[in-house]
Amino acid sequence: MSLEKVKALLELLSASDADEIEVAEGDLSIKVKRNRQQTVEAFHYAPPAHLGGNNSHSAPAEPQESEPAQASGHEIKSPMVGTFYRSPAPDAKVFTDVGLAVSKGDVLCIVEAMKMMNQIEADRSGTVAAILVEDGSAVEYDQPLFIIQ
Repeated sequence: MSLEKVKALLELLSASDADEIEVAEGDLSIKVKRNRQQTVEAFHYAPPAHLGGNNSHSAPAEPQESEPAQASGHEIKSPMVGTFYRSPAPDAKVFTDVGLAVSKGDVLCIVEAMKMMNQIEADRSGTVAAILVEDGSAVEYDQPLFIIQ
C-alpha cells in the first residue's frame, strides 16, 4: 500500500467522526484507529522540546531554549502519525543536526508507523534551523518536525 493511500486514510479519519477505519488490499490490511487520549498526550510533546517548562518564560538568560520556537523558515512536516527517530538505529549517528546543510532528498529522520520505518526527506535544500521534536517521541500527521532556512 502506498504512502499516499495511508495519508488519504489518515485524512479521511481526521475529517470524520469515525474512530477507526480498516482497509484490506490483497494480503495487506491496515487499521487506523483514533485514540483521543494519545492525541492529547502527543500534543504535550511540544513543550519538552524547549526544555524549560514554565521557567523558560521567566529566565531570559537561556536563549538556546527559545531559539527553536523563534526559528523561521520552511517547515518539514510529518506525513503520518508515528514515532520520530533522528537516527536509523539507537547506536547510530543522527541523520542531521541543527546548523547542518541539507540537500533536497536528504534523509532527515525516520517516522515509524505500524512497524514500518518511513524515511522523511528534505523537500528543499538549506540549513537545518531547528529540530522541533525529541527523539523517540510520538508525532501527529502534519506536525512540524524541522525548520529549514
